[in-house]
Amino acid sequence: MSGLKSLVLAFLVFMLGYLGVAGDERWYRFNPPPPLPRADDSGFAAVNGIRMSYAVYGKGRGSPILLVHGGMGSADVWGFEVPILAKTHEVIVADSRGHGRSTRTDAPFTYHLMAEDYVALLDALKIERTALVGWSDGGIIGLDIALNHPERLTKLFAQAANVSPDGLLPQPRFSLQQPDGNRDETDYRRLSATPDDFPAFRAAIAKLWATEPRYSEAELKSIRVPTLIALGDHDEAVSRAHSEYIARTIPGARFLLLKDVGHKALYQDPVGYCAAVLAFLDGRGPST
Repeated sequence: MSGLKSLVLAFLVFMLGYLGVAGDERWYRFNPPPPLPRADDSGFAAVNGIRMSYAVYGKGRGSPILLVHGGMGSADVWGFEVPILAKTHEVIVADSRGHGRSTRTDAPFTYHLMAEDYVALLDALKIERTALVGWSDGGIIGLDIALNHPERLTKLFAQAANVSPDGLLPQPRFSLQQPDGNRDETDYRRLSATPDDFPAFRAAIAKLWATEPRYSEAELKSIRVPTLIALGDHDEAVSRAHSEYIARTIPGARFLLLKDVGHKALYQDPVGYCAAVLAFLDGRGPST
């Protein structure tokens, strides 16, 4: 029994030490973004049968950047980045269909459908071409636009995107296990016009993640939009090998490893994140 007690004590000491160290690491932290600043233009655009919430910052200040959030999130995730990027660029944010303030129809979620929504939003805002910065599902949406509407994009910065479900890491490593917990339901109920529909929304997005995307090697090789594939060096959701495969397959694409951050890089190092975005978009290519 004494031996068993010693093993249990050693295990507890190890776990406490591990959690103490991990909790102090930048890639483990969740820094809630500040509220978005006051927009120059905002509202709802009627696109593809939904009302899509959008906002524009730094209007007319420079070449446009469209920021596309991740799955189950909203435009509010960009609270750190918008004030920085809007100093030199016109910045557009929006809530994907069924996310945040935007409505949805009974149509199943697909990345292509959400990508078509963003293209229709650009039409409504009379923006012919834009750079696109996409996080996670937002990066997948960016890849879909690059495939189907390359004339609408000047450049694509895709962070933590995957091109098949095989690129995802096992669920226990995903960041929902971290101390910040899961804010998705709280934010959904706060923003959505149908706050009680969260269980159905979550189930629909889980089905999307399990079945999509499925972009072939040939499709990736057909992309001609200048592309940078970025990944945090501690990303919990997407494997590095998968991200490197995407960058290696898209002609001329580059791979950027973001240091000391995880899947939530835009919260954990917003200054470094914006520096990487601007270096790529403004032509000062970052180290790969």
